[in-house]
Amino acid sequence: MRTCQQLFRTPEFTLLFLASSAQVAASTVSGLALGTLVFGSTGSPLLSSLAMFGPSLAQLVGAATLLSAADRLPPRAAMSGLALLFALGTAAQAIPGLPVWAAFALLAGQGLLASLGGGVRYGLLNEIVAKEGYLLGRSLLNMAAGTMQICGYAAGGLLLAGLSPRGTLLVGAALHTGAALLARFGLGARPARSGGRPSVAETWRTNARLWSAKPRRYVYLALWVPNGLIVGAESLFVPYAPGRSGLLFAFAALGMLAGDTLTGRFVPARWRERLGAPLRMLLAAPYLMFALHPDLPLALPAVMLASVGYAASLLLQERLMSLVPQELSGHALGLHSSGMLAMQGVGAALAGAVAARTSPATAMALMAVVSIAVTLRLAPGLRGSGGTGGQQPPQSQHSQHSQHSSASQQSPSQQSISLHGPWRRRPLQGSS
Repeated sequence: MRTCQQLFRTPEFTLLFLASSAQVAASTVSGLALGTLVFGSTGSPLLSSLAMFGPSLAQLVGAATLLSAADRLPPRAAMSGLALLFALGTAAQAIPGLPVWAAFALLAGQGLLASLGGGVRYGLLNEIVAKEGYLLGRSLLNMAAGTMQICGYAAGGLLLAGLSPRGTLLVGAALHTGAALLARFGLGARPARSGGRPSVAETWRTNARLWSAKPRRYVYLALWVPNGLIVGAESLFVPYAPGRSGLLFAFAALGMLAGDTLTGRFVPARWRERLGAPLRMLLAAPYLMFALHPDLPLALPAVMLASVGYAASLLLQERLMSLVPQELSGHALGLHSSGMLAMQGVGAALAGAVAARTSPATAMALMAVVSIAVTLRLAPGLRGSGGTGGQQPPQSQHSQHSQHSSASQQSPSQQSISLHGPWRRRPLQGSS
C-alpha cells in the first residue's frame, strides 16, 4: 500500500479521513473565535492564549486518569460520542453573557475528554490500514489537518468579520456534529482492542510501563517539549497581530502541510532518522527573528518555514511505534497526544505570561530559544534509541514473545493489520 489511491480504496479509511478533517476544522474555527472573544473581553494576551491552547493542560489529568479507556472502548462509539460532546461544549460557549470563568470551565472539560481522542482515532487507523500503509495513512491525516487549518483559519476570519465570535462558535459546533455523524454512520462496529475495564489504576500502570524504557522516554520528550514551546509562540499570534492573526495561523498551517507532504510521501526510509534533529531545529529557528518585531510581510514566510519543522513529529511517531508492544498501541498514542497537547497548553501559558511582562514578539523569540536548547539537550539520547523498523527494545522481549504467540493464532488477514508504523504533527486545538 504505497499510493494514496490504494489507501482510499481501503474500507473505512475515507470515512475516518473525513471525520478527522471535520473535527480539525471545527476546532480551528471555534478556537480562533474563542481566542478573539476572550481577548476582546479582557485585553489579556495570557487569557487569549489560554483560551486557544489552555484546554490542552486538562489533558494531563485525562492522561493520568482516563487513558486506559482508549483501548477498552469500541472505537466507533468512542469517536462519535467524543465529537458530540465537543459540539455541545462549543455551542455552550456561544451563550451570550457567559462569564469568562465558565468558558474556561467548559474548555477544561473538553480537554479532559479529548485525552482519549488521539488514542482512539489512531489506534483505529492501525486496525483499518495494513502495516505498510500506516505511515502514508498518518501522513494523509496530517496533510488533511493542515489543509483544514488553512481553510479553517481563513474561513474563521471571514466568519468573525461577517458574523461574530459567538456565531462562529456555533459554526464550529455544527462541524463537530458533522464529525459525530460521520463516525457513527460511516465506520464499522468493532470491539474494543483490549479486554478489562478502564480504570485510573490501569492507566497509571500502563503509563509507568511505557515510561519505564529510556528510549521511549526520550522519544516522548522530543515529541512534547520542542513542539509545545513553539505552539506557545503561535498562541501569541492574536495579540501580535490582532487583525491579521488568522493569516499568520494559515501560513503556519501551510508550512506544516508542506512538511508533512514531503516527509510522508517523498523522504526515503534511510533518511528519516537523520532528518529528525534538523527539522526540530527548523521548527524553532525562524521565530528568533521576532526579537526584531518584524512586520507581517517578513513574519508570514518565517512562520511558514518554521512550521515545516513539525514534520519531525511524524518521524518520531514512527520511532515510537517501533518501541511499543501491540497491545499498548492505543494507550501509547493517547499518551503521546495528551502529552503533546498538554505541553502546548504549558507553552501557551508560559508565552502568555512572558508576553504580559515584555511583548508578544519578545516572548515568541524566547520560546524559540528554549525550544532549540531542549532539542540540543535531547539529541544524544535519541541517537541509537531504536530505528523505525519495528524492533522492540530489550525491555520488551517478553512482550515480543507474547505478540508472536498471539499472532500465530490469528488468521493471515488478521496478521496483516497488526500494529507497527508511525503515528501528528501538532494536533492544534483538538486534532489529537
